[in-house]
Amino acid sequence: MSIINHSARSQVFELTKEITKPLDLNNHLPFRVAVVSNLLALNRDWKIRNLSELDPREMRVLLNIGSYMPIKSADIAYQSRLDSYTVSRAVKKLLELNLIESQPDSHKKNVKNLLLNEHGKVLYQRVSLAMEARSTQLENALSEEELELFYKMLEKVENKAEQLLAHQATDLISEGLDAPADQKEIIRWYKKSTS
Repeated sequence: MSIINHSARSQVFELTKEITKPLDLNNHLPFRVAVVSNLLALNRDWKIRNLSELDPREMRVLLNIGSYMPIKSADIAYQSRLDSYTVSRAVKKLLELNLIESQPDSHKKNVKNLLLNEHGKVLYQRVSLAMEARSTQLENALSEEELELFYKMLEKVENKAEQLLAHQATDLISEGLDAPADQKEIIRWYKKSTS
């Protein structure tokens, strides 16, 4: 399948003749999504980066806590598709920096809910305002209809990616392989999404 490309990269980089059927990265959906993701990374935006010393992982976790608090670490991992180890490291750092607090869950005593404290709320407000401004500028590249369709397509791609990864992990487990924790988490997310 050939997709019309108008990016400068697609005009500069020609596929190699050194390999038979090289992978055309400009027409490879996961690669193109990753390129946009790299451009939109929080540490790439100088204005957002100047608001805090947090790294992108810590910033994503702080944003999840601020948007959905009280929230459990496992729910942050599921909502943002970060592995639980990454979330745990970020939570530890945010606690050290006195931006969040942890409270026992009222239903499960061994589960902790995360909330922003006053310092965290101030940072969250500054960062979320900067992110909203950037989002508005990006959304202006699309009409309302295109934007609605884009979000629907993103959801379809996300769901399909999760399904592919979960089925792949399940198949490898059924072959007797011991799944790493992140693969077990993908299976758990998929089951949660489809139940």
